[in-house]
Amino acid sequence: QEQLVESGGGSVQAGGSLRLSCVASGGTDSVNYMGWFRQAPGKERDFVATIAWNTVNKYLTDSVVDRFTISRDNAKNTMYLQMNSLKPEDTGIYYCARGPGYGLGLTVPQYTTWGQGTQVTVSS
Repeated sequence: QEQLVESGGGSVQAGGSLRLSCVASGGTDSVNYMGWFRQAPGKERDFVATIAWNTVNKYLTDSVVDRFTISRDNAKNTMYLQMNSLKPEDTGIYYCARGPGYGLGLTVPQYTTWGQGTQVTVSS
């Protein structure tokens, strides 16, 4: 049974930083891509960032590309999202997700396993 557990969320002031982690268990030997999504209250779940199995190929949405960094450590079955210069519009529940295969995943349907989410709140 695949499982993803996020941690690292919290409340910060604008301009602050947080580092999210996502630990995977079960089925971790298979090639996969991983990603981060966020969901603000009353809104849909939006793509934030994705990283391929090779840890090199990455893609981040335009609104965060200059502020966030995505990385993964396959030996530790862990993915990270370093978030700097946080803005109030970054507020939401952040979900990590995993999908099978090579490449990258930019859309919700591409992912087969989801974490429970971690809350990020940025105050102005």
